[in-house]
Amino acid sequence: MAPPTIHKFESEEQVAIALAIYILHLSAKSIASKGSFSVALSGGTLINTLRKLTEPPYVSSTDWSKWLIFFLDERVVPLDHPDSNYNLAHGGFLSKVPIPESNIYAIKEKLSPKEAADEYEQRLKHLVANATLKTSPTTGFAKFDLMLVGIGPEGHVASLFCWHFQRFEKKKWVTFITDSPKPPSNRITFTFPLINSADKIAMVVTGEDVADVVNVALGKHARNFYPLPVQKVSPEGGLTWFLDRQAISEL
Repeated sequence: MAPPTIHKFESEEQVAIALAIYILHLSAKSIASKGSFSVALSGGTLINTLRKLTEPPYVSSTDWSKWLIFFLDERVVPLDHPDSNYNLAHGGFLSKVPIPESNIYAIKEKLSPKEAADEYEQRLKHLVANATLKTSPTTGFAKFDLMLVGIGPEGHVASLFCWHFQRFEKKKWVTFITDSPKPPSNRITFTFPLINSADKIAMVVTGEDVADVVNVALGKHARNFYPLPVQKVSPEGGLTWFLDRQAISEL
């Protein structure tokens, strides 16, 4: 596995610009080669950092009709709830670009966490079966073109937390938790085998509240620690970090 590529920037604004250019390069390559571009989104500050994609000149630089949008994790709440990752992504990004609604794969409402996770996994498998999504020849899991991932101050990614056994899941594509340390407690989440089957992952990390965990993940003593969830991210096609000055302040 190739070592990660690490890009450091002076400001979050510079991160946003570089991220837009990176994403548009991948979208052009993917659409040209297979006619679609599959993207899995995290929530949090990441959505705001995608803002450049909705602005000139970037917004006219891709065929949005070929994008397929998925969610690495989601809170099991109504889609219009303030805590919904779909709602956050819709307000900050999806409503500002012409991606067809049928290409946006939100969770089904009014299901239990287990039911919602199982349903989302089955939907992904159906998309693989009809060749909408490719599979990893190594793992057999769905292979997304790009996952856009953030991290929490204690090192979690998606809704895979340090103290939850779900971080060790090997077989399921999508699992669930009912005891998130940050409300709402009910969530579904991609598992690490699915995350690491991605072609590319962009780890988008800004702000001083994550500086300590960046130091653990990337600092010179990183291997001396019991691995944080973020340290388990190792996609088949390559991992690229986008970091601002505040995020690297402890390195």
